[in-house]
Amino acid sequence: MDSTYKIGKVYLIGAGPGDPKLLTIRAAEALAASDVIVYDYLVNPEVLVHSRRGATLIFAGKRAGERSIPQSEINRILIDSARSGQVVARLKGGDPFIFGRGGEEAEALVDAGIEWEVIPGVSSGLAAAAYAGIPLTHRDHSSSVAFITGHDGHDGGDKTRNGVDWSRAALAADTLVVFMCASTIGRIAQELIAAGRSGSTPIAIIRWGTYECQEVYTGSLEEVALGAQSLGAQASSLLNDEEPGGEGLSIRPPAIAIIGEVVSLREKLKWFSHESEHRLAVDSDAVETVPRSETELRSETELRSETVSRSETELVKA
Repeated sequence: MDSTYKIGKVYLIGAGPGDPKLLTIRAAEALAASDVIVYDYLVNPEVLVHSRRGATLIFAGKRAGERSIPQSEINRILIDSARSGQVVARLKGGDPFIFGRGGEEAEALVDAGIEWEVIPGVSSGLAAAAYAGIPLTHRDHSSSVAFITGHDGHDGGDKTRNGVDWSRAALAADTLVVFMCASTIGRIAQELIAAGRSGSTPIAIIRWGTYECQEVYTGSLEEVALGAQSLGAQASSLLNDEEPGGEGLSIRPPAIAIIGEVVSLREKLKWFSHESEHRLAVDSDAVETVPRSETELRSETELRSETVSRSETELVKA
């Protein structure tokens, strides 16, 4: 047996919400030291510039309705790569321990006897709100915040998971931050109102938060619950026409929702000049859209097409 054999290490890294400049220094150092980088769909590809020449890049992103690498296979890649003596970076959008399945991967690494380290990232729940000019807490409006998943309990066919009890969550905190809610936000709004949250409560839906193509849609819970079917021509990209038959408003991911009186502060505090702004309304005549220049109105498809074409496993830096 080779006495020099050494098991590698896995870094669970938060890449932040999208703006590549929000990556932490520690994360950049770990990427530069890694032999293998397993990264998700919501990781801004610009972050990969910190990887070293010759590193193996493995795309493990998940998108609704599309083929993706199962979580068990991702765990196997991390463990096998580390056992072969390699340093591995598991790169996730936002923070790995906030709805990023980082805890599950950490458990798998511990069970396999692999050395690991978590490197926190700036959560999209914090950053998207900040870039939209929405403080999650405010002495006059909110003294509590709840982070909640918008995924159904049986997402991905896992019948063992419990869904969110919206009757309890509705009044659990002054500000609700709902992650991964693109296909469920209409139903969620309905359930929050049914549980006692006022239909007039302000809500902001943020797509591609902190990116230059950030979109912010504001309205009330009632408007979202009723469907807000009329979004105007320039806002048509918000509607998710791929999942007909849903309840209320269903939109295209990625999206995060901020619910609470703090959303009303956006009118005074919005500062991010690259975003597009839209007002949700049930009446088509009431839709308001603040236009941007053609340069700023880049779709997420255009944004991501600027990067290299990805296969499941690719060697980008020769």
